[in-house]
Amino acid sequence: MRKLSIVIPIKDEQDNLKPLHALVVKSLQDWGPWELIFVDDGSTDRSPQVLSDLAQADSRVKVIRLRKNFGQAAATQAGLDAATGDLIATMDGDIQNDPSDLTGMIAKLDEGYDVILGERAKRKDGMLLRKVPSYLANRLIRKVAGIPFRDFGCAIRVMKAEFAHGLKLYGEMHRFITVLLMNQGARIAQLPVKHHARNAGTSKYGIGRTGRVILDLITIKFLSGYLTRPMHFLGGIGLTFVGAGVVALAATVLMKMISGLWMTGNPLLHLSVMLTLVGMQFVSMGVIGEVVVRTYFESQSKSPYSVRETLNIEEPNVAERKAA
Repeated sequence: MRKLSIVIPIKDEQDNLKPLHALVVKSLQDWGPWELIFVDDGSTDRSPQVLSDLAQADSRVKVIRLRKNFGQAAATQAGLDAATGDLIATMDGDIQNDPSDLTGMIAKLDEGYDVILGERAKRKDGMLLRKVPSYLANRLIRKVAGIPFRDFGCAIRVMKAEFAHGLKLYGEMHRFITVLLMNQGARIAQLPVKHHARNAGTSKYGIGRTGRVILDLITIKFLSGYLTRPMHFLGGIGLTFVGAGVVALAATVLMKMISGLWMTGNPLLHLSVMLTLVGMQFVSMGVIGEVVVRTYFESQSKSPYSVRETLNIEEPNVAERKAA
């Protein structure tokens, strides 16, 4: 039987921890080995003491206490790094996710998928501050990332360990775990899951995160589409600016020829110079980006691809690789 690791980042959830543990125990009573990894992301309430009590009473409960509040992405990464299971699940600590959905998600995983995402059915959240922003964010992510899933904010998911350990989360990147998994070549499906209203504690999410999410979305778009070819991204922007500069200069010359307007007094001339300079800066950043990318991959012996399996191919030893 495969071992299941459940990673739950928490902050100030003292009243939810024991009920959540009880639900996990009940939901997995017929499952084989499992571990429950709580990552305390700088809680200031009684959460550390409650977690200590749970760990003493149940050896399957593992606790990681971070020195301060590093954010959900960092806390999730800490849990993934500590997980030892063949399958790794993530959940929120507010009991809005239901642990009883895990076994069904694992069953779906066994149909040939690498990752199963949850989709909150009949979501029990406020309309104005939670559902509407979430709906807009999901549409934006689908459009920018070009992936079909409907709910990117649902924290409950089950992954094969090889893909979970391939994640590197920074900033607010926990929102884009699906995109990062697809970049690894994971086969992903999404299932409707139960969603409950929060009964204790307060939500850590707010509309104030919007700016950071948009910036991280730009980052993830670049990483998913242009990590190995930054010149195509930055150079494309640069050429667009240079092209606009050429058009502005041509308009300036044409206006001089037709109406005799002095070129030095035409604002289009200044605009053409500015656009051309900005365009050349983007092209230069693209060149620098190409050098950085090559240094990144070659200095760390990283490859720009990932292999799912091989047949009749022997792994070359280190000496042969160095000789090559």
